[in-house]
Amino acid sequence: MYMSTIGGVWHDVVGTQPHPPWWLVTATGVAALAAVSVRSVWHVLRNVVTIAHEGGHAFAALVTGRQLQGVRLHSDTSGVTVSSGKPYGPGMIFTAFAGYVTPPLLGLGAAGLLAMGHITALLWVGIALLAAILVLIRNVFGVLSVVTTGGVIFVVSWFASSTVQAAFAYAFTWFLLLAGTRPVVELQSKRSRGRAPDSDADQLARLTGMPGLMWVFGFGMVAVAALLAGGAWLLPGTMPQLPNW
Repeated sequence: MYMSTIGGVWHDVVGTQPHPPWWLVTATGVAALAAVSVRSVWHVLRNVVTIAHEGGHAFAALVTGRQLQGVRLHSDTSGVTVSSGKPYGPGMIFTAFAGYVTPPLLGLGAAGLLAMGHITALLWVGIALLAAILVLIRNVFGVLSVVTTGGVIFVVSWFASSTVQAAFAYAFTWFLLLAGTRPVVELQSKRSRGRAPDSDADQLARLTGMPGLMWVFGFGMVAVAALLAGGAWLLPGTMPQLPNW
């Protein structure tokens, strides 16, 4: 029975599922917008964005050959990724830039998977990515945050009905796409009050000599572009005719 269940899940992971009805896609989008807009809800779910943000820094550090020492996530939804190597050059620039753009780009990738009907695959890709970052976490709250997020996705992917899985996958994707813009706005708000002198944008300014505001604008452009493209893939009647892999 257990092996039969595993076989069924694997079949779903490599296969495709039918697109959900338009009302479910729309409803999950509205729910995600509310989650990003309501302060109390955002404060909790922003931890998911922080995981993606710090994961982006960590991935960029690894692919550019920097020595990654670990990631810490904090209860105030901030985080830090520590790596060693040359404190200048393309590798450091790419590492600093990757944080804010990773959540919306993950949302765009998730929208692409959903557009191709890979609902179950999306859930298991999310679990795999969380497992990868878990080994890099260096504090208790960070471990709890990643394990809780991964646990929720696992429960949905393993026990929930296909309709619930679809609703969760679409809500999660909408959330990543919509949540990409709010941290950028918050960043510039803090910078304008002098409360973020060591932000990613200011580090990039020191590394490149280009104004921090330009880098904030770059973060925002990536987030908006991902939202527009990903939203076009998700909204009813605008699904691209992508191949089923």
